[in-house]
Amino acid sequence: MRITTITNWAYGITVILTALSGASFILSSRAALQERAAAEEHLLLDTLAEELALGAEVRSDEARLYVMRGEERHLQAFHAEEQSERRREAAATKLAAQELRPAEAQALLAVDKDAEELNRIESAAVEAFRRGDRDAARTALFGPEHERLQRELLQTVGHFRDLTATRTASELETARLCANGWSLVAKLMLALTGALFVAVLYFVLRRRVAMPLRRMTGVVSRLARQDYSVEVPVDRRADEIGEMNEAIEIFRTNLIERERLDAERRADQQTKDLILQMMHRVQACQNQEELTDVIVRFAPQIFPGLPGGLYVLRDDDACLARAGAWLEPQHSPAAFPAAECWGLRRGRAHRSNDDGSDVPCQHVAPSGAAALCVPLTAQGEMIGLLYLEERGEGVLGAAGPRLYLELIAENVGLAIANLQLREKLTRLAVRDPLTGLFNRRFLDETLHRHARAQNGEPLACLMIDIDHFKRFNDQFGHDAGDFVMQFVAQTLRDGCASVGEAFRFGGEEFTALLPAFGEQQGIEVAEAIRQKIGSAVLSHAGSILGKVSVSIGVAASPAGGSVETLVARADAALLAAKAAGRDRTLAASEITRRAP
Repeated sequence: MRITTITNWAYGITVILTALSGASFILSSRAALQERAAAEEHLLLDTLAEELALGAEVRSDEARLYVMRGEERHLQAFHAEEQSERRREAAATKLAAQELRPAEAQALLAVDKDAEELNRIESAAVEAFRRGDRDAARTALFGPEHERLQRELLQTVGHFRDLTATRTASELETARLCANGWSLVAKLMLALTGALFVAVLYFVLRRRVAMPLRRMTGVVSRLARQDYSVEVPVDRRADEIGEMNEAIEIFRTNLIERERLDAERRADQQTKDLILQMMHRVQACQNQEELTDVIVRFAPQIFPGLPGGLYVLRDDDACLARAGAWLEPQHSPAAFPAAECWGLRRGRAHRSNDDGSDVPCQHVAPSGAAALCVPLTAQGEMIGLLYLEERGEGVLGAAGPRLYLELIAENVGLAIANLQLREKLTRLAVRDPLTGLFNRRFLDETLHRHARAQNGEPLACLMIDIDHFKRFNDQFGHDAGDFVMQFVAQTLRDGCASVGEAFRFGGEEFTALLPAFGEQQGIEVAEAIRQKIGSAVLSHAGSILGKVSVSIGVAASPAGGSVETLVARADAALLAAKAAGRDRTLAASEITRRAP
């Protein structure tokens, strides 16, 4: 039953009991008034009878005193008392006619009759005394007849008082019992009203309201502290508390759902922030190694629990080579032909899974492994592949990760294309296209860098020239000449690979810079290069080219001079070596010592 229904019933019953209690109090008050009226009536009748008896005695005494003494004041008192007696008799007669019972009225009339007879004798005695017949007057007042009438009057008055006392006492007791009865009923009604109020307070307020509210207050407090593990007690009562309990359960469910959505939103925002951070760093990368390092560091944070790798398409053999990996991917090799990936074939993301819904990529092994291949493209050209493996359930199939992967793939593809273009342009700008060595421009930049440093670090410079190079062009053709230059360049590159850098200075001349090397160390490197070149026998297009020799000039800085004069001093040593017969190494310091 609903609390409002209970309270309405309790209110209605309380109103009825209160009305009954009020009616009982009114009836009790009315009975009390009746009791008071009965008491007043008893007092009135008793007083009236007493006054009649006393009046008769007083009148008789005044008549006797007048007869005995003859004093006029007694006569006046007699007449005054006679008038009072007349008034009391008239009141008694009127009362007998209105309120008294027949027996009481008859007794009162008898009192009146006896008083009238006694008054007649006394009046006659007074008249006789006034005429001078004192003996007759005294005989009348003190005679047996007067005594008899006076005695009968007192007896009649006593009888009247007994009758009225009996009746008024009965009426008084009846009124008292009635008043007490209605008072008891009123008290019972009040007790029932109080008991009902207390019962409603206990049952409704404590058991039906206070206790459930106390439990719900604890639940709501824990929900306010975001403690969603709290369980709402099951209360299937069909009342307001049950509805409130159901509302709290719905509120808890909505809070849990909102918390889940907030967690997803926070995770999504964190993923977006990580992607933004990664993109900022990708755009700042200067080479593919840096870009690969950025991808390898951020991918596990963006896609936790998803191993994968970054594959870059090689220009020479149309194969994909893994540039970097994270979380140890297991289902794809480090390199594979581009034709084995359906993502590259289709030019869009392709998922390999074990449910047979789509054809798996050939490079994913075993064939039932779940993996996602997202191609990296730029300007419609395939650049590489972003590869992810799935170890959970359905992560790669969700729309959110796929969208982020495609966004990342688009930006990474553009970044790799830009880096490759930059590296190509840089290579064209600083490399010699024939030999692959650094060109004269890069040599000048390197020398300027060393000159600006001015840290006192030794720097050796080798100037190399191919002896009688024109012979190869004239005798075997320019292709043979190019082959000879490529051979010398490769030997120079190998000899300087671990200690310095090699440059093509121009024509058949080459330069090598050896940081941290002095002149003597430079001579040792130069001799090793010269002997290696001179020990080789070259052939080209089926023709023996013969022996190739080089002349080398060596200079050092700062021991022999500044960096600005380093190339000039090495070139001077080279010219001296060629003038001395070629196929030799000569240091710039030796020229200084030979000078006069």
